[in-house]
Amino acid sequence: MSIIRIRQLVFGRALRTRDSAHQTISKTVGLAVFASDSLSSVAYAGGEILLMLAILGSAQFWLAIPITVAIACLLIILTFSYRQTIFAYPSGGGAYIVSRDNFGEAAAQVAGSALLIDYILTVAVSISSGVDQLASAFPALFTYKVQIALLLILLITYVNLRGVKESGAIFAVPTYFFVAMMLLMIGVGLWKAVNGQLDIVTAVPGAEHEIVSVTGFALVFLLLRAFSSGTTALTGVEAISNGITAFKVPRSKNAANTLLWDAAILMVLFLGLGVLGYLVQAQPSEQEVLISQVARTVYGGGALTLITLMSATVILIMAANTSYAGFPRLAALQAGDGFLPKQLTFRGSRLVFSWGVIILALFASLLILLFQGSVSRLIPLYAIGVFLCFSLSQAGMAKRWRRIGALMQSGELTTDNEIETLGSVLHYDRHWQLKMLLNGFGAAVTAIVTVIFLVTKFSSGAWIIVILIPSMLWLFLRIHRHYQEVAQVLSTAGQHVTERRRPVETIVLVGDVHRETLRLVEFANGLGVPWTPVHIAVHEERVPEIKRKWAERVGIGELTIVPSPYRSLTRPLRSYIEKRLRANPDGFIQVVLGQLRTGHTVSQILHQNAHLIEQLALDDIDGVVTTVVPLHLEKFKDEIRHEAKAAAKAPVGQSVQTGEHNGKSNH
Repeated sequence: MSIIRIRQLVFGRALRTRDSAHQTISKTVGLAVFASDSLSSVAYAGGEILLMLAILGSAQFWLAIPITVAIACLLIILTFSYRQTIFAYPSGGGAYIVSRDNFGEAAAQVAGSALLIDYILTVAVSISSGVDQLASAFPALFTYKVQIALLLILLITYVNLRGVKESGAIFAVPTYFFVAMMLLMIGVGLWKAVNGQLDIVTAVPGAEHEIVSVTGFALVFLLLRAFSSGTTALTGVEAISNGITAFKVPRSKNAANTLLWDAAILMVLFLGLGVLGYLVQAQPSEQEVLISQVARTVYGGGALTLITLMSATVILIMAANTSYAGFPRLAALQAGDGFLPKQLTFRGSRLVFSWGVIILALFASLLILLFQGSVSRLIPLYAIGVFLCFSLSQAGMAKRWRRIGALMQSGELTTDNEIETLGSVLHYDRHWQLKMLLNGFGAAVTAIVTVIFLVTKFSSGAWIIVILIPSMLWLFLRIHRHYQEVAQVLSTAGQHVTERRRPVETIVLVGDVHRETLRLVEFANGLGVPWTPVHIAVHEERVPEIKRKWAERVGIGELTIVPSPYRSLTRPLRSYIEKRLRANPDGFIQVVLGQLRTGHTVSQILHQNAHLIEQLALDDIDGVVTTVVPLHLEKFKDEIRHEAKAAAKAPVGQSVQTGEHNGKSNH
């Protein structure tokens, strides 16, 4: 079976570029693809709030309720702010495009680096939390947490390499199943609470925590830490604005409606679980998650508890798909602007940015290995970048509205015209002041949250992000400078092709005299220009024999022997080529090399493959061109067998002329 056929079976048939329009998704599938991150975050965000409050003792767990409400209010602000972003920038890109359009490239790269980091962390946190949900139902699995997490990343990577449309269809069912199970649990739990039938959770493993008396500034700091931990529930809000182009037409309208549904469902689940957690007196524990405690208290154990945990496990695993949808697109945008390698802009056979998908999987796997899949250890690294992007995006939108207002007041922008910018189009908008206030307020609030997160989580690991974002920014700028230098060198401005022909000297590199050598000679003769055969005398004792065979079997030109007293192939070759270039400084030298191709990777390793070393040795010499002439072994097998049979039938003393190969070739 051919490699192409195997690839089609594994990843699906290749799609034409014009098929990209048919790979867009509906609002229903879009909610599953882009909102699974934010929806699933209710599975761990509430538990992280309780972990921060554990130091105060269970009597103070009621503080989780106002913290949850404050986060819900922040969600409302972000939702309406990002609706404006979606309509203002219908080509997508989120904070990256908004920052670039309003603050310039430096701000855009800060946003880009922060978002890329958080996309990677989203995969690591979601997968790790998903395994936690599973292990809460089957405690024996805690021992194999890292291995299970890595296998899940491999699975979700494979699904995404098959394409956005297919991955979205696969992930839609578990997303909506999780929402249904959570709404059922919240509904049953609140009904029991109203009727006085809701019990209190008991026997929570790992719920023992040291209680410390905290007052004054220390108490405020602790509450802010709990708030910042809970804000991880909002990390997926921007994903829809990044992936607008994945939606069906009308894209902006569909994306905006999907964002509203995402926010509404997230708020209901987050508040509902928070209230139930308080009513059942849930305990902070890394061995039994919040959903598990609430579910077994509401249902009294049994099948519904297990099904609820399984739905949470699956949605958390699927939540990683938000990053798989966003990371490759953002990386492609940055690569298109010249701040990341251009390979990230290439779509694979299934019209996905395959390199972005693979790189995301590798870095997320590395994080899980380094932090052993601990959600509590990963959380401090999380959300700083996202809230930094929230702030940049909202501040950029506020500046955009102010710009529109100034243009309207000066008369440059009217109802009859529009002004194009780098990433969007400015339209007349009589509500620009209200929109500017909304985005400005959103920018101020998210900036405050960013500072809170940075200060409260700094010693717990947030310092890593403080170092990583500037480091990535430096790397992006270096890559951009390289591409600018390359573009300057390759520019044809002021350049033209001279009519003078630059002389080309052709050299045929001869390792031995056999069938492969005859192939080289045939190629050189076909060029219709003079050429010089050259042999590097790595083995001096073989030179007379090689010269004899050259005279007898080729008989064209005189074989030039280049001494190699230290048995090196590359140093004498370089010296000889450089000498010929000095004699012909305005010309080119074409070096013709031979290669024996066996047709199989394993058998190819058995040969020296000297052409690779020879090409590498000449690679940095300006004016040198290497040409590899392959000899495909498979093609000549039948001919070799025929010659062998003829030799066996020939009378004694009569030889059959064959291509000689004594096994001492450099190839």
